[in-house]
Amino acid sequence: MLDALKRIPGANQSSIFGNPDYAMRIWLKPDRMAQLGVTASDVQKAVSNQNQQFAVGSIGQSPTGAPVEQSFAVTTTGRLADPTEFDNIIIRASSGGAAIVRLKDIGRAELGRKDYSIRSKFQGKPATVLAVYQQPGANALDVSKQVRKSLEELKKSFPEGLDYSIAMDTTEFTRASISDVVHTFFEAVVLVVIVVFVFLQSLRATLIPVLAVPVSIVGTFMGMMALGFSINMLTLFGMVLAIGIVVDDAIVVIENVERNMNVHKLNPKDAAKRAMDEVAGPVVAIVLVLCAVFVPVAFLSGITGQLYKQFAITIAISVVISGLVALTLSPALASLLLKPGHHEKKGFFRWFDNAFERMTHGYTRMVKLVIKRFLVALLLFAGMIGLSVVMMKAVPTAFLPPEDQGYLLGAVIMPDAASLDRTGEVSQHVTDYFMKQPAVSSVTVVDGFSLLDSQNKNNASAFFIGFKSFDERYESKNIRTQNARAVLLGAYAELSKVKEGIILPVNPPSIPGLGTTGGTEMWIQSKGDATIPQLAGVVNQFLAKTQQRPELARVTSTFNASSQQLLVNVDRDKAETLGIPIEEVYSAMQTMFGSLYVSQFNRSSRLWQVILQAEPTYRMKPQDLEQIFVRGKSGDMVPLKSVVTTKYVTGPDLVTRFNNFPAVKITANAAPGYSSGQVLSALEETADEVMPADYGLGWSGEAYEAKTASGTSSLVFIFGLIMVFLILAAQYEKWSLPIGVLLAVPFALFGALLAVLLRGLENDVYFQIGLTMLVALAAKNAILIFEFAVLNRESGETVYDAAVTAASERLRPIVMTSLAFILGCVPLAIATGASANSRHSIGTGVIGGMLGATVIAVFFIPMFYYVLETMSEKKGGKKTPGAGAAPAGTAHDAKPPGTASGGPTVTPSARREDD
Repeated sequence: MLDALKRIPGANQSSIFGNPDYAMRIWLKPDRMAQLGVTASDVQKAVSNQNQQFAVGSIGQSPTGAPVEQSFAVTTTGRLADPTEFDNIIIRASSGGAAIVRLKDIGRAELGRKDYSIRSKFQGKPATVLAVYQQPGANALDVSKQVRKSLEELKKSFPEGLDYSIAMDTTEFTRASISDVVHTFFEAVVLVVIVVFVFLQSLRATLIPVLAVPVSIVGTFMGMMALGFSINMLTLFGMVLAIGIVVDDAIVVIENVERNMNVHKLNPKDAAKRAMDEVAGPVVAIVLVLCAVFVPVAFLSGITGQLYKQFAITIAISVVISGLVALTLSPALASLLLKPGHHEKKGFFRWFDNAFERMTHGYTRMVKLVIKRFLVALLLFAGMIGLSVVMMKAVPTAFLPPEDQGYLLGAVIMPDAASLDRTGEVSQHVTDYFMKQPAVSSVTVVDGFSLLDSQNKNNASAFFIGFKSFDERYESKNIRTQNARAVLLGAYAELSKVKEGIILPVNPPSIPGLGTTGGTEMWIQSKGDATIPQLAGVVNQFLAKTQQRPELARVTSTFNASSQQLLVNVDRDKAETLGIPIEEVYSAMQTMFGSLYVSQFNRSSRLWQVILQAEPTYRMKPQDLEQIFVRGKSGDMVPLKSVVTTKYVTGPDLVTRFNNFPAVKITANAAPGYSSGQVLSALEETADEVMPADYGLGWSGEAYEAKTASGTSSLVFIFGLIMVFLILAAQYEKWSLPIGVLLAVPFALFGALLAVLLRGLENDVYFQIGLTMLVALAAKNAILIFEFAVLNRESGETVYDAAVTAASERLRPIVMTSLAFILGCVPLAIATGASANSRHSIGTGVIGGMLGATVIAVFFIPMFYYVLETMSEKKGGKKTPGAGAAPAGTAHDAKPPGTASGGPTVTPSARREDD
């Protein structure tokens, strides 16, 4: 089976837990060997010499010296193949054929296993566990499909009574995640369509921005194919978020076309032309800003870069295509589909328009008040930034959120020197408990394998718990009790009652292969000349200190420097006096108490090992050493106890190295209410307290990636701000206005942090990806107001009037686009099932950020324009183009009404609704 699975493309790294290879096991009886005067070396030589493959030549092989009629090979029986043949191997024979000692006289041969250190069970019954690993670059879903198909084909040739079961398939999580995100995608589309229809109140008008969705999505798929991207969680996240973005530009266009038709009484074609003159600049600016934020992210390295890359590029492609659609297809469709004339609105739409009009009037009054009291507003803005800094520190950090991946892992840690039988008795508690749980479909236990060390150890066991399908577990009646977290907490509470050993169920790592388990993996490294006992002392102090930290739970280490061992000292002087070679002493002990590979045999067209070892009953206790004999120089058999002494000592059962230093692995989990980032900080602080100067910390798995990526999100955020600033500076040809646009970003940051704080979420990679997007989305709202304010100012309005007019006219498209995006993200924020936590993280952050950028920022953005433009004009001392057309005193009198007598009056621009 293993060979067939390895031939599947992408699955050539498949393996079997333990080593179930065939072996010819030769079980020796030391007492019979002593009686017959046979040593372990005698058996080794006899088996090796009498079980070989010889090439003996051929008859008639050239040169012959004379003509021959035939030439053919000479063959021999070669290697032995049957246990009976091995039993008849002659160990010793005296001259004349008398006193022949055969292998069966001192032991027995049987076809067995190469390694008995691993015992695997499935559903409590003996089983062989095959692990199929995906090759890097292969498609996991394709590999899983081919493996299942191959297993069905192989099953046809199974012996009677043999069957297979798929205990765990990690691609089920991938399938469920993709399926859920696809559902989220369509839910988002429906919500966006509803929002657009409510605002535009016309099926014809609604159709125009809605058509931007399929066009942009199809174009995005083409771009993904060109770049070699696959349909995965990250690209699908990008698609879902892009739904609310790709309609933005089309909404801006169609809303402005309808406004021009209603206000200026233009036909659809002329209204579309006028609208494009007005909004082409903002649309281009928005597309450039979004791309400026996302495209540089593609050049980040490491796992964080990979997480950002596909998400960011997917959105960037969709934004570019949606911009092209808004500049070409949307105005063309508007001129064809829209009808001139004003239709009286009734019912809900009439109520909605009246309510929105009242809201607009209230908003306009509030904007005037904010501009009038701009110093107070600036103080409030500064206070909000300070509060954001406080919240940034208060929100716990993490690398990736833990997910319900459809299975759990676990480890059984037994006391030192515990036998495999004792380990199996404790691991049976795992099987008994989980097989009673309604959420569990399979229980696989591998006794003799340490999950935490990835090593074979008699006093350790690993277990893998497979869950039932997500659909079944996430039904309304099961969702609270059958999710992975509930099962994990219940198992930990129940299995912690087992006193014979430690049973530690854990989550799998968030990204398969990124560490052996979920949680934090830390290494304490000895970088000086410390001995292993000294290293153990530091580790014990560290573990004791961690018990005082409330952030930490289940801080464990499998390292033990005081494992019981039996030390055998060989008296070399006495051995030489008795004529016993030292290597004979060690060879005898290795053969009897260990195992010795001495030869090979053929079976099923393959070569397998021949292994010598004492019968189990002769190696059960230390006293069994007394039954081993070696031959002295006189030919007499000398008991091993004559030349060796034994005593019990302690020592490490396993010494590992990390970064080439002797090191001990520590596994820690977060206590309820704490994040992985707080765990990292707590571990570092504890290490600083207890570790000497010549010791250091190392990280692996998710902890290493979290430490590596700790500054990446800040770098991406700052770099995005710089790129947006430079593009806007080029767009407006001045430095002041881009600053005003970027001042909208803190509102989005404030809203995002407040949302995740209120919901108890963490500042992880997905949240940080959302923050990167919020830079562009917050700037988008500001651009819509600033762009129109600049046009109004160039038309001759005062700075104050330009700001107020732009805010009033742009409120509807801002609310429409923001609400479409927010509702498009709601399915992410309320998701359940596979990858729900990732969707919660990114959905909650962007919804909170957009609420902040829409509900709060729209009151401040006009004020920012007013302050910055006033300062710029006073500093420049020059008129803005078009100002000369305004009444005297209005072009430079930038004071809002109420700040001084004789304030400016509002001079309508060409785009005022009362024009």
